[in-house]
Amino acid sequence: MTLSAELRGLLPLRPVGLLTRPVDVLTARRLTASLRVGGVAYGDPTGARRTFSDLLVFRLDGDGAVPVVVKHPRSSRAVTSLTRECDAVRCLTGDERLGAWRRLLPVVDQCRLEGPLPLVVERALPGVEGDRLLRYCPPLARRVAVSALGTIGEVHRATGRTEDVTARVGDWVDPQLAALTAEVGWCRRGRGADGMRVLRHRLVRALEGRRLLVAWTHGDFHPGNVLLTGPQGTLCGVIDWAGALPDGPAALDCHTFVLTLRHQRGGRQLGRIVADAVRRGSLLPADQRLLKEAGALASDAEGEIAMTLLTWLWHVAGNVTKSARYGRSRRWIGENVVPVLVEVAADETSARGLRGRAVGASGR
Repeated sequence: MTLSAELRGLLPLRPVGLLTRPVDVLTARRLTASLRVGGVAYGDPTGARRTFSDLLVFRLDGDGAVPVVVKHPRSSRAVTSLTRECDAVRCLTGDERLGAWRRLLPVVDQCRLEGPLPLVVERALPGVEGDRLLRYCPPLARRVAVSALGTIGEVHRATGRTEDVTARVGDWVDPQLAALTAEVGWCRRGRGADGMRVLRHRLVRALEGRRLLVAWTHGDFHPGNVLLTGPQGTLCGVIDWAGALPDGPAALDCHTFVLTLRHQRGGRQLGRIVADAVRRGSLLPADQRLLKEAGALASDAEGEIAMTLLTWLWHVAGNVTKSARYGRSRRWIGENVVPVLVEVAADETSARGLRGRAVGASGR
């Protein structure tokens, strides 16, 4: 069966908000009115937009009021995601080990996730998202990457410790595999199921026995989740902590940033980038240099590719968990899931063939 036949019937992942903008503006106004019970009268909401994570997001400004960002969940998944984010931000804000770094965190004024108009209200941080900045000023890419990696590295060093991660590998791999299997039908049969089995075996084999830095891990640290200001792209905020873990693999944040930056600069989907890395047996030299400067590059090729695959797994599993739209999208699955699993399975088959020939040669 061809890939197109296997994926037939799934929907492409289309931009959100184009046809729903009038309804979204009305909803934003209702949400704004519900906030006036606190005595602050805001002006009209601006920039109302739906995200791929099933959120309606907009900004509010008012005379004498602190500008805020309002997030309205449009599904039960989005409610769960916002609950996790509020919990993580509260824990990080109270973590004395982070000291002055905490100024980069969003300040949650309200976390009201029950009732007919659930919402989260955060004080608006200065700056613009890194992905937007880099669209207009691509030459800043390396400077932004170094700044972002150094900033998240401060969190890792302040909250982390180096340890044997054998006992943690299952927690880092199995929930993400389960989410991907549950949401993407292609992963439950045929080549998809084969690739999932090989992927788990490869990750467990490569990560068990390693000593890695375990720390507070953002989990979705990409250019769109850092805020920057000024002509030099000074980092002034880190947002969207819904996927954060207090005991995650710290190097994953650095790999996520470098790989998603590569996607943004080259226009290729993350799945294609990771599949190419598996085929080569390494990341591109420029990406390796960034990771090495950040202290997040493994000393061997197996560890480098294992962390790259783990990063990919967290990324795609995070997407399908946030919104059912990803698991229904033929285009997204075909570009981001299929290439990696097919390449992992092919790489394992090739490796078995090489081992078999080596055994045969040694017996002659």
